[in-house]
Amino acid sequence: MTATSTRATTVRHPLARLTAEEIEKVRDQLAAAGMLTDTTRFVFVELEEPDKGDVLSWRPGAEVDRRARVLLLDRATGVARDVSVSLTEGAVARDVVIDAATEGQVPLLVEEFMELDGIVAADERWAAALARRGLPVAEVRCAPLSAGMYGLSEEVGRRLIRVLAFHQPDPQDNPMAHPVDGLVGVIDLTAGVVTAVHDLLDLPVPSERGRWDAPPHAVESRTDLKPIEITQPEGASFVVVDDEVSWAGWRFRIGFDAREGLSLHQLTHDGRSVVYRASIAEMVVPYADPSPARYWQNYFDGSEYLFGRFANSLELGCDCLGEIHYFDATLADEMGHPQLIRNAICMHEEDFGLLWKHRDLWFDMAETRRQRRLVISFVTTVGNYDYGFYWYLYLDGRIQAEVKATGILWTSSYRGIDHPYATEVAPGLGAPFHQHLFSARLDMAVDGMTNSVYEVDAVPDAVGGVNPYGNGFRRRMTPLSCESEAQRMADPSVDRMWQVVNPSVTNRLGQPVGYVLIPEGKPVLLADESSSIHERAEFATRHLWVTQYDPAQRHPAGDLVNQHAGAGGLPVFVAGDRPLEDQDVVLWHTFGMVHFPRPEEWPVMPVDSCGFTLAPVGFFDRNPALDIPGPATGHCAHSTHGSE
Repeated sequence: MTATSTRATTVRHPLARLTAEEIEKVRDQLAAAGMLTDTTRFVFVELEEPDKGDVLSWRPGAEVDRRARVLLLDRATGVARDVSVSLTEGAVARDVVIDAATEGQVPLLVEEFMELDGIVAADERWAAALARRGLPVAEVRCAPLSAGMYGLSEEVGRRLIRVLAFHQPDPQDNPMAHPVDGLVGVIDLTAGVVTAVHDLLDLPVPSERGRWDAPPHAVESRTDLKPIEITQPEGASFVVVDDEVSWAGWRFRIGFDAREGLSLHQLTHDGRSVVYRASIAEMVVPYADPSPARYWQNYFDGSEYLFGRFANSLELGCDCLGEIHYFDATLADEMGHPQLIRNAICMHEEDFGLLWKHRDLWFDMAETRRQRRLVISFVTTVGNYDYGFYWYLYLDGRIQAEVKATGILWTSSYRGIDHPYATEVAPGLGAPFHQHLFSARLDMAVDGMTNSVYEVDAVPDAVGGVNPYGNGFRRRMTPLSCESEAQRMADPSVDRMWQVVNPSVTNRLGQPVGYVLIPEGKPVLLADESSSIHERAEFATRHLWVTQYDPAQRHPAGDLVNQHAGAGGLPVFVAGDRPLEDQDVVLWHTFGMVHFPRPEEWPVMPVDSCGFTLAPVGFFDRNPALDIPGPATGHCAHSTHGSE
């Protein structure tokens, strides 16, 4: 196993990631403009991507105005600003004060998380609630949880966070094993005070310890598993130049920021465009426990927590196996200085079983080709959960996205079968039901920027006429001609999928070239339409939305989600009901999982996964993997031609 790591130091492309030098330059320009004080914090700094037309027309050596978008927060006043800094011009190009009451709060700061225990411990109401339970204040940890928006008086005009409590009598124990259920604190982050303590339920604190490597859970390691070594004696098949990757006909550019994490740009196959930009643009985790202490648990890990900034530094042999190429990530810290995350992105090839095979006795042939895929991934830890985000490119032209969830279950006191919203995973310890819902933003570009979208269903024919024996079924393709028609649900009973075609480009058979989105078809948001989370995460109520491209429409739940009342994002984007036929279209795909926790997922959770596939349909004239060489000598029992 080997690894390499590179990071470009000069800008060669309009979509090149911000460098450490550029982040410092952004800070210097804001300081020179008099916009920074001792209490100013940098919530978020990202590349403000140029207009798509400018990117597509760009040629090496041409100058494009290079800008960074910055969200600033004055912690002393709670005033937030949305700023654009032109690195090319050395000037502030935009400065807008955010109206938190109508636009929402900027995302949460790690600095704010670190202050919570001290703020809550100083509150007499909190101390009294813990004393009544026989718990010392110093032994109770506070989990920082986004506040949401529920129309409560304590929410108005305040930058808030809520906390749930966990007992940690031993610094080496896992506090998630000991939830102090029924107690909620609400903190005003600007004032640094507790605005409310809700002591709602008197529930027992589970006592069994929760470390997986300590009693009662620790076990001896197995000794019957032999090593698996993955080697590529001639090195990897991909080439990386300045964040641009070439592999087996594929070419694309790597992107990374604090909000979306990993993104892929300008994916092409043999020079033909497939997707202009692909990212996981949002995720929300709505919990199902309706108790008065927990009904508000709904977290937007992308837009409230900025999950990209918690990217792990990946380790060879642990997170990735084989011939690895790592990409570092440089983000801005909360003081506006560059922060390096080493090995934030891992890229490698994987053997993936059969690609194609046939043994034909008519003309004495036996052939096998093995599939492999290029894996581009990062892993982020958001509180108790660890998420792996994976993009796969295949030799047959397919693109796949997968999210793997692992880590520690969120816990509660188990209240018995009369409270059917959690699983008992250890004695007296509950794990509430919840969902993990993701929104993939797929800015499609199938052989160009002019595409149309069809819904494809498998439909049985009625008996009679041309189907006298009742075996006939056909493919029904329904055009999604405008945005109001393109808010769709998956339907596994008809194998529903959505095909993006370029009507102006045909293959050798005269068919329009296309790619099809194949969903897993799992449930969308299960919360009631009257709920706050339904209003705030309306994107998650449909498996598919299609919009006409607008560079300002980047986030499916809206630009600022923290403490926003809702009805933002996709419902606003589609209000104009723009036409979609022969247009520059963006697909927004909701996928995810319903999580009914199992005892087997405690004290640490084996991976669960979800995702989707993009597959070529008529994009190629024939099987694009005919050029894959046969198995290496000595690895296959039969010859590549002739009888066995």
